[in-house]
Amino acid sequence: MKFAVVVFPGSNCDVDLFETLDNILKVDVEYVDYRQDSLDGFDAVMIPGGFSYGDYLRSGAIASLAPIMQPIKEFAQAGKPVFGTCNGFQILTEAGLLPGALKRNDSLKFICKTVQLEVVNNQTAFTNQYQTQEHIALPIAHADGSYYADEATLAELEANGQVVFRYVGENPNGSLHDIAGITNKAGNVLGMMPHPERAVEALLGNEDGLRLFLSILESQKLEG
Repeated sequence: MKFAVVVFPGSNCDVDLFETLDNILKVDVEYVDYRQDSLDGFDAVMIPGGFSYGDYLRSGAIASLAPIMQPIKEFAQAGKPVFGTCNGFQILTEAGLLPGALKRNDSLKFICKTVQLEVVNNQTAFTNQYQTQEHIALPIAHADGSYYADEATLAELEANGQVVFRYVGENPNGSLHDIAGITNKAGNVLGMMPHPERAVEALLGNEDGLRLFLSILESQKLEG
């Protein structure tokens, strides 16, 4: 299985994703430049966090127009796994691959801390190695992480099991329904504000994020 880690101007978590896949999971992974127009040969796409294009205009808005986004849309439409964390989540919503939007935190401040999450749905390509209603801890680092959608969209997300991760104990940013991560209807595109790639080593005190990547590998093994 071959992973693509997409790099935009201003990405700063691409190395974290790459090292998780390369050094921890020992899988085939390559950086893919935002100017490329093909994802031929790849089996999964990772969109990292950071500040693509300096977060000018809106977070993720300019990146959503980059040349690589058309191949990513085609990749998603083909049912292949696409994952976006933090700025990656913002890019996926701006590109229309996920519903809703990420707005400024209610506090209007940048938040960098570890938060508690509940695994709401473990029947996805990204969560099959977790237990339903399991509580995990993952770091966040964002200023624009408050998830917003209209009531009809929120109801549809809940009814379809598209809410995958939810904040528990504390909602750090004001996200509606305490939403921390959602999938598309098909379940092959996941966006989340927390950073699982920053919680993959016992040496650093937390491995709760590792099973997200193991879930992707397991889902592809089952499909293969």
